[in-house]
Amino acid sequence: MYDIKALYEAYSVEEAVRLLAAHPEAQIIAGGSDVLVQVREGRRAGKELVSIFMIDELRGVTMEEDGTIRIGSLSSFHTITYSPIIQEHLSVLGEAVDMVGGPQIRAIGTIGGNTCNGVTSADSASTLMALDAVMEVIGPEGKRLVPIADWYKGPKKVNLGPAELQTAILIRKESYEGYKGHYIKYGMRNAMEIATTGCSVNVKLSADKKTVEDVRIGYGVAAPVPIRARTAEANAKGKPADAETAAAIGRDVLLDVTPRNSWRASKDMRLHLCSTMAQRAFTEAVRKSGGEI
Repeated sequence: MYDIKALYEAYSVEEAVRLLAAHPEAQIIAGGSDVLVQVREGRRAGKELVSIFMIDELRGVTMEEDGTIRIGSLSSFHTITYSPIIQEHLSVLGEAVDMVGGPQIRAIGTIGGNTCNGVTSADSASTLMALDAVMEVIGPEGKRLVPIADWYKGPKKVNLGPAELQTAILIRKESYEGYKGHYIKYGMRNAMEIATTGCSVNVKLSADKKTVEDVRIGYGVAAPVPIRARTAEANAKGKPADAETAAAIGRDVLLDVTPRNSWRASKDMRLHLCSTMAQRAFTEAVRKSGGEI
């Protein structure tokens, strides 16, 4: 059923790096919800696989002493959604990954796989963009930290070098403290659907809840890779947290997005979605922050 040349099992990060170095053409497999499907379809037929599924140190959500939230790359979507730390501090991320596939996929699929496959439709991607996430990567030369803005290098291509693997996703305290976010996914079906477009907005309001101190707007399927709407973000800072600003954001994001035509949706439809979803996600994020629109 599965045309696999060889399967190597790693029990530590160090062993995984050694195996990847010894087998440079090998593909990493974690939950397998993407890789095994690709093997069965013939797209990765005859490949060597390095399994990291048994590396328990890559699982779980913890908070470090400086307030950084550390999400192990092998953490399942289910684990993230129901983590008390995520529910208290990053509920928008828990809500976003709870829209991935069905219950079985959310139980086995991992946040690392979702971000390392490089697809722009990944439900976690736009929210991690809006959270200024940092990827922790370990390889033969040691550990390095990659801001998510530098992570996606092209369609299905991420910032991983030879024999490197992603070990964690880090959300620093300054990226979530005082912020509230909202994620909207549009698909033709209500469940088991790949996003036609996804928009995640993270907002920080002034103490009186009247002014936008900061806003981050992340998109999936609005460009070849997940992106931030930087122009719209800059224009909204310091503006009133009101319907007029929401409408302006809806217009300004069109200066940042470059969606494509595909069988799922036309470019014009995606432009409309990008504008409307940004307004709605911003409005809901303001409400979650205690503002009124």
